[in-house]
Amino acid sequence: MSEGDVNVSAARAEWRASLSERARTAVDEDERYFLRQSLSTPCLTEIVRAEGAWLTDVEGKRILDFHGNSVHQLGHGHPRVVEAIRREMETLPFCTRRYSNPTATALARRLIETAPAGLDKTLFAPSGSAAVGMALKLARYATGRHKTLSFWDSFHGANLDAIGVGGEALFRRGLGPMTPGAEHLPPLDLARRFFGDDHPFDRLADLIDYALDVQGDVAALIAEPLRWTTVAAPPLDFWPRVHDSCVRHGALLIFDEIPSGLARSGAMYACERLGATPDILVIGKGLGGGIMPLAAILAAGALDCAPHAALGHYTHEKSPVASAAALATLAAIEDEGLIDRARDLEAHGLARLVALQAKRARVVEVRSFGAYFGVVIGGGDAAEFADRLMYACLAKGLSFKIGGGAVVTLCPPLTIGFDDFDAAFDRLEAAFDELDR
Repeated sequence: MSEGDVNVSAARAEWRASLSERARTAVDEDERYFLRQSLSTPCLTEIVRAEGAWLTDVEGKRILDFHGNSVHQLGHGHPRVVEAIRREMETLPFCTRRYSNPTATALARRLIETAPAGLDKTLFAPSGSAAVGMALKLARYATGRHKTLSFWDSFHGANLDAIGVGGEALFRRGLGPMTPGAEHLPPLDLARRFFGDDHPFDRLADLIDYALDVQGDVAALIAEPLRWTTVAAPPLDFWPRVHDSCVRHGALLIFDEIPSGLARSGAMYACERLGATPDILVIGKGLGGGIMPLAAILAAGALDCAPHAALGHYTHEKSPVASAAALATLAAIEDEGLIDRARDLEAHGLARLVALQAKRARVVEVRSFGAYFGVVIGGGDAAEFADRLMYACLAKGLSFKIGGGAVVTLCPPLTIGFDDFDAAFDRLEAAFDELDR
């Protein structure tokens, strides 16, 4: 269950019991109307305000948001994005797909300008899962094949086609047959478990090449360039080797950068730090400024090969309002120097975590990839301890996500001030102190 913390643990029950009557009434009302599901309903509490790096709950408590579902590169409610949305709503609130509109076209042009060289076509979608589906359809049309390779433990969205190529047990269990032709490989962050410590990623690259060769009819390998929920990136020579294998065997390489793209990694796109450009790049989450739902695929021009087909054709495919939000987001990333800011946050945050590891036997490894951090908890009860640590931090006003069962992941806004950034690490240390007593 590595996509995130579930809401059925003993620590969750204790948290719910500790809520005030006002907060409990709010979450009970939520649960009355929404279908219950792991990872969300029942909720923690009710949020009434989101601004910058901060959330405010129904009781007036302020919470540093180091979770944000990875949408908040600009923080919550960035004024530039809010104003762009307001302005567009007053002039062009909607445009049906049969017409072009200047805002969507401007966004398409701007995205191609930001993309790695060779990715010069785009298509929009209202969600990351939908964009993954478009990428898979395009790969089938372009290659005439239907099979895919992907990784166990990977996450590519919650739609049925996306979980078919994804590998999260929490999303697949009990649902019966999945996408035909979807083959899975050992996950990136467990390469050493399967191949030992002697060049495990070389062995994994060899296995991918073998799978592409022996099958002979794979349309695409789809992967997160790094396993997002555990902050686990492969060595720099891994993806170039895999890309070469894909080219040699006629398969496309699709990178899912829905959470990792758009400056979070200390580059515009994570693949720029990992040495390989995919044939199709999928982006989303923060593209709409953390306000508007918007995702996109960026593809090589040679893949513009299916004018007879409906790759997406979503009602809100070329939303002018979402496009305005995305244009403002891209402008803020450039004008506020958020790529460099991500690198500065990485250096400062990693130093804090290295110091934390030196004092805590429970911390067996610390990781970073741009302004995204992982704290690997050890011990026989690592998952239970990580769960209790999360609730101790929530009580102190720090929200984050648990990945892989026992990896504390810290995902701050790139616009956060260093005082607030340090305050988050102070609260994490205080929670360790409390649990170690």
